[in-house]
Amino acid sequence: MSKAPIKVVYSPPERTILVTGGAGFIGSAVCRLLVRDGSVRVINLDKLTYAASPAALAAVEDSANYRFVHGDILDRELVAQILRRERVDAIMHLAAESHVDRSIAGPAVFIETNITGTFQLLEAAVDYWRDLMPDQRERFRFHHISTDEVFGDLPFDGSRFEEQTRYLPSSPYSASKAASDHLVRAWHHTYGLPVVLSNCSNNYGPYQNPEKLIPLMVRNALAGAPLPVYGTGANVRDWLHVDDHAAALRAVLERGAVGETYLIGGREERSNIALVAMICDLIDLIEPRADGRRRRSLITFVPDRAGHDRRYAIDPSRIERELGWRARVNFREGLIETIDWYRTNDRLEHPVRSAISQSRA
Repeated sequence: MSKAPIKVVYSPPERTILVTGGAGFIGSAVCRLLVRDGSVRVINLDKLTYAASPAALAAVEDSANYRFVHGDILDRELVAQILRRERVDAIMHLAAESHVDRSIAGPAVFIETNITGTFQLLEAAVDYWRDLMPDQRERFRFHHISTDEVFGDLPFDGSRFEEQTRYLPSSPYSASKAASDHLVRAWHHTYGLPVVLSNCSNNYGPYQNPEKLIPLMVRNALAGAPLPVYGTGANVRDWLHVDDHAAALRAVLERGAVGETYLIGGREERSNIALVAMICDLIDLIEPRADGRRRRSLITFVPDRAGHDRRYAIDPSRIERELGWRARVNFREGLIETIDWYRTNDRLEHPVRSAISQSRA
C-alpha cells in the first residue's frame, strides 16, 4: 500500500522585520541577506527615490517571506498601520538622503527625510511598542543605521573613530544624520524604546548608485571618459563591502546590547587617488584599451568640495570582540567582483559627468 504524499505547508517565520529604505544600496543588501536566510519575514518600506534600485531586489521579490510597501517614513499613519498589521518585531532604519554633494546643493530634503522622517518613525515605533505584550516588548528592537561622517574628520595619522568619539559633522548630510542619531538615543533614554545604533564606513559593491565614487570611476573608466577626482585626491576613506556591512547589521540587531552603539568598518583605508589608480589598473588587466593606453591617463583633478573631510577611519574592535563579526571580503577581490558586475550588468553608453556626481568620498 503506497503512502499518501506529504503535504508541505509554508510556515511563516516567527519574527518580522521592517526595513526602511530597503530598495537602496545598503538596504537592498540587508533585504537579500535576511530573506535568503529564511529565518525572518521582511517588510521593505521604500519611497523609491532616484537612489532606489528595484533591480537589486529582483532575486527576492517573489519570496514568501518578503513584502514590498511603497511609502514614505514621513507618513506616520502608514508606518503605524504596517507595524500593527504585520506584527513587526524589529525595525531596521536605513531610509535616508545620503549624498553629500546633493546635501550641499539642496539641504532641505536632508533635514526633512533624515531628521523629521526619523522623528515620525520613532513616534510610530514607540506608540506601537507600548501596546505590545510584555514578552513582545522585551524582544522588540529599533536599529538605527548611521554613518561615520557624523564624527567629522581625522588628521592623517593613526587615529580612528571609536564609539566614544565626539560628534563634529561637516556637511548638511552628516549634520542631519547626527541629529537623527541624537533623536534615537533620546527616545531610548526618555521613553525606554529599546534601540541599537551603528555607524559605518564607506560601502562599495554591486548595485551602488552611479553618483558614488567607485561606480562613477568604474563606469567612466570602462567608457574611456574622464575620471574626476576632488582636490589632490589625498582624502582618505575606510572601505567596507556592502555584504559585510549587511552581515554586521544583522549581528547588531540580533546580539547588540540595548542602548549601545557599534562602529562597523573594513580596516581598508585608501586615499581617493590611490583607490582610483587601483581601479584603473584592475580594469586595464581585465579589459585593456584598444589603443593600449593606461586608464590612469583619464584621471583629472577638479576643484575640491566645500568642507571636504580629510580622513575617515573606523575602529571596529567592539563589534569584532563583542558580537563576533569581522569583515570577510578582501578589498582587492571585492573590487574586482564589483568591476566585473558593472561590466556585465551596468555598462553605460553615456558616462556620468555632472558636477554633482563626482563622489561621496
